[in-house]
Formats: sequence, structure tokens, C-alpha cells
Amino acid sequence: MSDESPLIRSLRAAVAAAPDDVPLRLHLAELLLGAGRAEEAVTEAAVALQHAPGDPDARALMLRAMGAPAMPGAPMAPGAAGAPEAPEAPAGPAAPAPPAAPVETGAPVPPPSESAGYAGFDWQAAERQIEGTVPPRFVTSEGSGRPPAPEAPLAADGAGDPGAVPAWDIDAPGSVSLADVGGMGEVKDRLEAAFLAPLRNPELRRLFGKSLRGGLLLYGPPGCGKTFIARAVAGELGAAFLSVSVNDVLDMWIGNSERNMHEVFETARRQAPCVVFLDELDALGAKRSRTHHSGMRNTVNQLLTELDGVDAANEGVFVLAATNVPWDVDIALRRPGRLDRTLLVLPPDAPAREAILRYHLRDRPIESVDLGRLVKVTEDFSGADLAHVCESAAERALLDSARSGTVRMINMKDLLAAAKEVRPSTEPWFAAARNVAMFANDGGTYDDLLAHLKKKRKL
Repeated sequence: MSDESPLIRSLRAAVAAAPDDVPLRLHLAELLLGAGRAEEAVTEAAVALQHAPGDPDARALMLRAMGAPAMPGAPMAPGAAGAPEAPEAPAGPAAPAPPAAPVETGAPVPPPSESAGYAGFDWQAAERQIEGTVPPRFVTSEGSGRPPAPEAPLAADGAGDPGAVPAWDIDAPGSVSLADVGGMGEVKDRLEAAFLAPLRNPELRRLFGKSLRGGLLLYGPPGCGKTFIARAVAGELGAAFLSVSVNDVLDMWIGNSERNMHEVFETARRQAPCVVFLDELDALGAKRSRTHHSGMRNTVNQLLTELDGVDAANEGVFVLAATNVPWDVDIALRRPGRLDRTLLVLPPDAPAREAILRYHLRDRPIESVDLGRLVKVTEDFSGADLAHVCESAAERALLDSARSGTVRMINMKDLLAAAKEVRPSTEPWFAAARNVAMFANDGGTYDDLLAHLKKKRKL
């Protein structure tokens, strides 16, 4: 806007460049509120809450922007209108908050007055309404005869992933294992038989001459947990984890990309046992016949050299790679001795979908949610799709509560409506993979994919 201060304009540009930066967005909202633009401040605070649900600063700011009285003890961001300078926090544990007074569940909250917008809405009473567990949270489908499965987090690709680390950084052995992967029994069995079992038995490995090295290529639709499975394999092996993406390797200066690739494997060799995870392998190892830039071809050549361990032994270095388009990966990377084992990671099965839904609903106010029914209507959904369903259902309940003035829980109607609006993101991938499985299945590389398409009657 023409009357905006230079600082607000600069912050808008910074927020547009980093939309996930919640503190930066809240700082912009504080400035907007101080400039008398309450509606714009509410919008920025709402977006911040989408990125960080339950953030106390964002919630307190939204209350002030909507004209509601601030909650006792609610923090105010530094620089806010009327906010005092924040003193340096003393060391030591914080004092526990006093318990909230009990409120009868289901009691209506006074509706907001039309003249004051949301100023009459009793947000403190609304919070007390949904404090604690509201039974029943989940219900068992009729005839299922089994209790709800325990909470088992399953991350997806693009949903809760911590992201790739630079080539010179490495994660210590983590606590995540295949037991944390909900469902996906076939994937676990294939990993155990082809990759993990030989490495867990050193005596048998020495007897049969099995080298303590290996390569595995994970492929499948996006958002189905390939990165999480790679971390779980590292946890099973008790190995360090080094995640590498194209941004960590490619460089504009000639020779630096090859040097970065070499440093990745040198770091892994020094930290052995170590799992090197090559994310988006189709970018790091694209077919050289289709690559016109000599620098990219040299990078692929360097990757081949490192996988062979020509200059140094790769004992204790396990290479895992993931891609959505394995048919675009250079064929030399998939020959025996390199990434010679391939594993198809399909959309989560029923037990996995239940675990993912339970994980994403665990901290939200819900009532009478029939997970069995929800699992049935979300077939072929990826983990990212399921997370989006839960987020959309929460938005429905939040907007309805704000408009009506009475807080209500997320229910099955919200979840089913959200699931109906979401189209599985895996469908375009299977449409493209179908032609490859039918006409380019040289050597039976995509037999698993072909069998799945026949099972789903997509051929």
C-alpha cells in the first residue's frame, strides 16, 4: 500500500521470501497492529498459527488484534504497542501455571456482539471447555472387535521432515527404527531380507563373504515416507545419518560440485558406520545422455567413482537413495555393486494410514472420530495427503467456532468433508509410471510396480 512505512514494506518482502518464519511474520503483525491495521494483523497471525499451531505469541497477538482482552499472563512480543521491554529471564525452571477452574463441557460461550466484532467472545472460557481429554475421542468401527492401535508417528515426505543437512554435517545415530513405521509390512520384510539381516549377523556375513557395504534405491509416489524409512534403516543399523540433496552438492564454480560429492563420502567414511541418504537421486544422478552441461556429467561421474570406492574403501558406508522418477536415473548407478537393490514404497496401507491419522490428530480437540471409517475413505492417500486432511478439518472447526461464538470439537463430519475435497496426490504419479511399467520394464526392474498396478486394476 502507498501509505505503508518502509519497515512494513521490507518486512512484507521478507515474509514473502520466508513464509515459514513464524517470528518474522509475528513481528510484521505487531507493526500492522500498531499502525491500526487490525484486520491485516489478524490475517498474519492466522497464517502464523497454521505454521505453528498453539504458538502462545501468535494466539495472544490474534486476541489483541480481534479486540479481545489479553489472557492473564499471555506473552506480548517485544515491540508491540504497549508492551514493556522484556527483562532477561532468570535461570531455573518456570513456575507452574495455576489450574484452570472446571467448566461444564459443552456449555455455550456467549456470542460476540455485532458492534464489537469478537470483543465479547470469552476465549478463556473457550479454552477451558476443551482442556483435557474429551471422551470419547476415538470410536471403534462396528464389528471390528479390536481396540485402537497405539500412537505411532509416521512422517511423510514434505510432512514434518527436518530437511537435508549440508554435506559436512552428520546426524548421530537416532532413536527412530522400523518399529516406528506404521504398517508397511511388505516394505519392512524386503528391507529385512535384502539389506538388514545380513548386516546384523557378522559371523554369517564373514562366512558367506558378504561385504559390510550396500546400496538401496527407494522409489515411489511423493509423500509416502521414503526419507523416514531411510532414517529408520539408519536407526536399525545404529549408524550415523548423512542426508544429501542437490543443493548440498551443486556449485556454480567448475570442479566444486565434484569436490563436494567427494567430501560427502569422505565424511561418511570417517564416521562409519554411516548411512548416506541421497535425496532426489534423479537430480544428483540424472542420465548423462540427457545432460548437456559438462559440470553435471562430471558430478555423476564423481558419484559413480565414490560408490565404487576407488580411492578409499566404503566399508561401513551404506548408501540409500530416493527418487520419484527412477526411470530418469543414470543406468550406471543401478548396476550391481552400486545401487543394485530397488524397493518400491507405495502409499501407506490401512494400518499405516490409521497410525498417521492418529498421530496428526493427537493434539487436536476431537470427539467421536471413527478412525476405521476414515481409513477406508482415504485409500491411496499419501502421508502428506492425510496430514492435509487433518489440517483442513481443523480449519473447518476453527472457523465454525469463531463464526458461531461457541467452541466445538473436530468431528467426523469435518474429517469426511476434508477427505472428500482432497484428491490423492499419488494418482498423477501412477498415471506416469503405468507407461514405464508396461513398455520399459527391461530386466524386470519394475515388476513390483507392475504387480501393484494389476492388483489395483490400473492396467
